[in-house]
Amino acid sequence: MAPAPAHAVLISGASSGIGRACALDLAAGGFRVFAGVRRETDAESLRRAGGDRLHPVMLDVTCEQDILKALGDIRQALDARERFALVNNAGVALSGPLEATSSEALRDLFEVNVVGVLSLTRAALPLLRERRGRIVNIGSTSGRFASALLGPYCASKFALEALTTSLRLELGETGIQVSIIEPGVVATPFWDKMRSAEQRLLREMPEALRAGYADRMAARHVLIERLGRSGMAPEEVALAVRHALSAKRPRKRYVVGLRDRIRAAAAARLPDGLRRAIATLRGRGAASFRR
Repeated sequence: MAPAPAHAVLISGASSGIGRACALDLAAGGFRVFAGVRRETDAESLRRAGGDRLHPVMLDVTCEQDILKALGDIRQALDARERFALVNNAGVALSGPLEATSSEALRDLFEVNVVGVLSLTRAALPLLRERRGRIVNIGSTSGRFASALLGPYCASKFALEALTTSLRLELGETGIQVSIIEPGVVATPFWDKMRSAEQRLLREMPEALRAGYADRMAARHVLIERLGRSGMAPEEVALAVRHALSAKRPRKRYVVGLRDRIRAAAAARLPDGLRRAIATLRGRGAASFRR
């Protein structure tokens, strides 16, 4: 698929996983990619892999200075008629029992997954308006179906769903198209990080809480190992992102993966009691980490 109508794109959280797959796929497909990373080692890795169409930029979405500098540099680099798009991928996970979730941890989660998305989008809007750009937010099926022991993360992704819909409605007359991508289980370093973080959290949890959740968290560790091996490739998500950036009429929502499309369609028709039972079975464990 040809890269028009979005020729240049900024991707946050491009150091690994979905973000890296999107950066490499879009660069190979003819886009000029500005890949947001937080470490120079990740920038160098992307330079080696992506060729001359991939340009790493230092970008922490919680840092206003990073955001303004990245967008200022991009504005100067763009050709006069070059179109521009934004992919909000940077995110963190925080899973675990809600009663064990500190207010500080919850604020940190929302600072990246919700406030960071809006901060970067708001700063990019002047450029997006000028060039009738596109916004693609990387959400999750957890943004529509909450799970036990994954409440904080689900809450942030539910918030991202609402933010995306509101942006779409508010920007409709500007010509800016807004889409959300909802992957299910993706085979990325996400799962190794989650397992390590959950093990650390279990060690640090007060004894009274540990006794009540240890067995469920141990079962989740087994599940995480399986999910890390069996999930879809991040390149599948990258294909959906490319469609959202390239199609004449991009979809508002992309549920990625056949299994997840079936589950989403079925779950929407299930009674609340059965949905609650499924969500309880899905929840196993607790942790926090950053992409």
